[in-house]
Amino acid sequence: MFTIEHEFDSTVITLVDEGETPLLEDVIINSFAECVTVEQYDARTDSVNRITLSPEQLRDLAAALDLPEGVYRIRDLPVRGK
Repeated sequence: MFTIEHEFDSTVITLVDEGETPLLEDVIINSFAECVTVEQYDARTDSVNRITLSPEQLRDLAAALDLPEGVYRIRDLPVRGK
């Protein structure tokens, strides 16, 4: 399950783990104009872990989800539908 909320300066997506027990903490994704942050609470350390991605890194991550093992640059990829 996930939720999407539009805030003043960002879009917030929350991913809720509905899998089998033990469940993992929610993942919160904040999408700003200049970056995207991914956060998850860690009960072991009682802290929030945060990763910050540039728009280019997010674009590369999205492309990488559908590709086989290898090294790529976005400009090297074929255009879909051609």
